[in-house]
Amino acid sequence: MSSFIKGKYRRSLFNGENGYIVGLFKISDADEENQDLIGETVVFTGYFIELNENDTYVFNGKFIIHQKYGEQFNVESYERCMPEEKDSIVEFLSSGLFKGIGEKKAQKIVDVLGKETLNIILENPNNLLLIKGITAKNVSDLHDTLEEYQASYKIVLALNDLGFATKDSMIIYNHYHSRTLDVIDENIYRLYEDIKEISFKKVDVIALKSGYANDDLRRIKASILYVMNEVCNTYGHSYLYFDEIYNFVNRCLNCFIGEDKYSSSLNSLVLDLKVIKEDTRYFLKEMYEDEMLIVNRIHYLSGLNRQKIKNLDTMIHELEESQDIKYNDEQLLAIRKSQENHFLIITGGPGTGKTTIVKAIVDLYQDITGLGYDKLTEKIALLAPTGRASKRLSETTNLPAYTIHRFLKWNKELDHFQINEYNKSDVEFVIIDEGSMVDVNLLASLFRGLRSDTKIIIVGDYNQLPSVGPGQVLKDLIESDVLDVIKLNYLYRQSSDSNIINLAYDINGGNVDEKIFNKGSDLFFKEADSIDILEQVKRICHSYKNIDYKDFQILVPMYKTLNGIDNINRAAQEIFNPKSPLKKEIKVGDVLYRENDKVLQLTNMPEENIFNGDLGIIKKIDKKEIVVDFDDNEVRFTPANFNKFQLGYAISIHKAQGSEFKTVVLPVTREYNKMLYRKLYYTGITRAKKELYMIGDLIYLRKASQNNDSDIRRTTIKERMIKVVEERDEQVKKEN
Repeated sequence: MSSFIKGKYRRSLFNGENGYIVGLFKISDADEENQDLIGETVVFTGYFIELNENDTYVFNGKFIIHQKYGEQFNVESYERCMPEEKDSIVEFLSSGLFKGIGEKKAQKIVDVLGKETLNIILENPNNLLLIKGITAKNVSDLHDTLEEYQASYKIVLALNDLGFATKDSMIIYNHYHSRTLDVIDENIYRLYEDIKEISFKKVDVIALKSGYANDDLRRIKASILYVMNEVCNTYGHSYLYFDEIYNFVNRCLNCFIGEDKYSSSLNSLVLDLKVIKEDTRYFLKEMYEDEMLIVNRIHYLSGLNRQKIKNLDTMIHELEESQDIKYNDEQLLAIRKSQENHFLIITGGPGTGKTTIVKAIVDLYQDITGLGYDKLTEKIALLAPTGRASKRLSETTNLPAYTIHRFLKWNKELDHFQINEYNKSDVEFVIIDEGSMVDVNLLASLFRGLRSDTKIIIVGDYNQLPSVGPGQVLKDLIESDVLDVIKLNYLYRQSSDSNIINLAYDINGGNVDEKIFNKGSDLFFKEADSIDILEQVKRICHSYKNIDYKDFQILVPMYKTLNGIDNINRAAQEIFNPKSPLKKEIKVGDVLYRENDKVLQLTNMPEENIFNGDLGIIKKIDKKEIVVDFDDNEVRFTPANFNKFQLGYAISIHKAQGSEFKTVVLPVTREYNKMLYRKLYYTGITRAKKELYMIGDLIYLRKASQNNDSDIRRTTIKERMIKVVEERDEQVKKEN
């Protein structure tokens, strides 16, 4: 339920883009529920045109509890109260808003014109010339400033009348200011193109209501940009073709657009450089630039002369002795090249010692540079795409490790990275773990935030699932076959006769031998019909109901169906965390949460140091907040953020990527249909460290192992990498 508070703006604590403000507000009046706050100063947040200390405002909204900053008034709409008393009008006119008007002149004006001063200035400004000491310039400035002051609110009201919410109206006005209505009159779809917070669908509904034709060229052009962005992010492509864009546009606009109009619109976007055409391929400008940046940066780094390090082999040998370890030839080569090269990829499947090598690389770099702990952490950055992967990296190296988002200082309110091409990091050496999960846009953003000569090593298993976002960067770079790539093949982890690891390699090779199951203490397969799978999962859960939540995980490819994530979560909740009078509960939508429930974080919240895929335990529930403990990091969620997590007893394989669990339960059934493909089950299997229970039908596990075509992505990094290296080699030949 919405509340109101009335009072004066005191000062800003934070000013973001598009008018977002966090500030202090002194309350002089309020609704009945908040009468006790009169005279108090509170923190507020919201979108504003401008706020002046001398004005009185009415804020409409509600009090919320921010996870980090406590109670705040979230402003949904507001109005400025024009001063009505003579003293208030004098204060307003002499506030500094009006040039050339000090307190004395303001007092003279009000003495003559009284309480109608502001209306007279707007409607009959020449009356001010009758006042001694008031010049024609004073009159002009007063009128123009007050008119502009009023106009901003009229524009916001006009946007509201069109159908935009107050928050969107504020964002739109703060982007265009006095040009707002002119821009809308010219092309309302510019709002979608220019302002990332404004959605195409919202603009489209308002445009059609305002009289735009279904086949208006402005509508078609905006829909092309929208469709290309949506399709590329859904399917992981970096480019699309003419016909498929055309088909998606017709579906998006829910009408038939003639090919001539579509072609004309697409060509216009190409001429405006909003879409890049390369042969028969069409790229969004940002995607094209990101792929080019990645290729050019890696090409530059790989072309730099190798660093010569004295006594490198001796130092590696001393490292082996100090760590009481013997590196194999593959590992030695990787460790050596990690110090000599400016760019290197290290790849390998589970159990091949990738983690061991990363620790060796960091330790050797410290030996070579002679840096102490503090200086070392300034010069080297250990990064991963997920919170759990970065935590594992930190535990391995005994150094701080970060998600890429946190390293780049992602600003939630502004939705951009504060470490960028204009504010680069000073680190000299970057190691990226779980490289298969890094998409084109994120890697390009990282490169923009690094100096061009920063040494980079990417570590990962490119047989795992590709990134959620567009691209398949690690796979493309490795398969280009023109870069230094160390492929680790020798098995270490869990011993080379681990049934789990052997199954993973069998799956990756397209083979499944049923004899591998149920012969040891680590890998089990329980044959079950689809209707019996849930009961089998529940039996296993009963056997592990007292285990630490971080050690046991059910992985499921789909959310719906009888054996989907949602249904299994409900069943597992009753086993691991049954109803009790000692535990508070709350229902959010169709999901019941109770204290001690295991939950999965669904979005990145770098300011709280939690990220998409993190798992936690609900510690406390009340009406205003749910407190979740993520590995001793307690985060407070308000009702507005209850949709940022879900039950986490069963999670998708995609969400589990970058994590490992001692025990994993992984069903496989005909129900999962299109999700039965090699990379998905390879990734799921490799999440298990000690025990893996598979339940279902071996026929469909074999089907998954043989299906390697379900996630084919169209990207250009591989071919561009090959091309630039060939051109470089050709140039070297000519020079010699």
